[in-house]
Amino acid sequence: MKEHWENLNALTAPLLAWYDANRRILPWREEVTPYRTWVSEIMLQQTRVSAAIPYFERFMAELPDVGALASVREERLFKLWEGLGYYSRARNLHRAAQRIVSDHGGELPQTVEALKKLPGIGDYTASAIASINFGAPEPAVDGNLLRVAARVCGCGGDITDAKVKKEFRARLADAIDRDRPGAYNQAMMDLGATVCLPNGAPLCARCPARGFCAAYREGLTEILPVRGAKKPRRAEERTVFLLLRGGRLAVRRRPDTGLLAKMTEFPNVAGSLDEAGALIVLAQWGLAAKALVPCGTAKHIFTHIEWQMKGYLAEVDGEGAEDFRWVDAAGFDELAIPTAFKKFTALARERL
Repeated sequence: MKEHWENLNALTAPLLAWYDANRRILPWREEVTPYRTWVSEIMLQQTRVSAAIPYFERFMAELPDVGALASVREERLFKLWEGLGYYSRARNLHRAAQRIVSDHGGELPQTVEALKKLPGIGDYTASAIASINFGAPEPAVDGNLLRVAARVCGCGGDITDAKVKKEFRARLADAIDRDRPGAYNQAMMDLGATVCLPNGAPLCARCPARGFCAAYREGLTEILPVRGAKKPRRAEERTVFLLLRGGRLAVRRRPDTGLLAKMTEFPNVAGSLDEAGALIVLAQWGLAAKALVPCGTAKHIFTHIEWQMKGYLAEVDGEGAEDFRWVDAAGFDELAIPTAFKKFTALARERL
């Protein structure tokens, strides 16, 4: 498959003209600061734009600058993030904000190299911040840019391969508009998100690259880009307990490292337990069940793991494990419970 890299350079001018007429109106674009760009890009890493907007606006209302983010209590930060998932993003934002305050006078650094030294900021996010806010001619290479570039150029390389990504980055760096690098990156993002679609047929009739796009000309839009096969997720069974004692609910804090680190969760154990097994676990926690009721099943997909959960609701007597915390309805509403437990969270609120 012949690659037409020159098509990327041909796209630059019509792309920017298309963007000026069709760009999405987004809160972080209407008021542009390095802080707002940074927070929006971190939110958008694993979240759709439409879903991220209300979170972004609430986040900015309460934490309008780096100093506010650096000093916020972790539990409150998690509450603001609740529902977005991938909480390591919030933890890295917090750590990076503290570093920016201590090492950079409260201002985000302006170069890609300096930005990448901050927790949670990689090549893409650093390039987005530097290009949009500081005029650096750095392509922000994400899935949208790779998809557009692969189709426009007719590139059949695996876009998940590091060498192929490196080649795309070099080609995009050559094509980026030096006068409007931030607009170029955002235009490519918008083109990939609204026209050169990842799922379903791309809307080629609306595309500024239609006249010279290799994939469109050669009938390859359903084939390109090429992605390597993903590794299958590991399935993990878990049993979740909603434990009530005197109008209070048991929760606990997850370990400081690993999946959902430091998050508040309902007590749970590995495996899919029957009622006899569940009663044994309660006894090990120093609890006796007045009543034990199955409360359904749920599934949650992480990047590499799939949790298959079943739940029990129990009225109990006893002290419970040392790491249990018993909260009333008001206390529960202040906690950020991971989205993985969404079904059980709703049940818990009904009972408190």
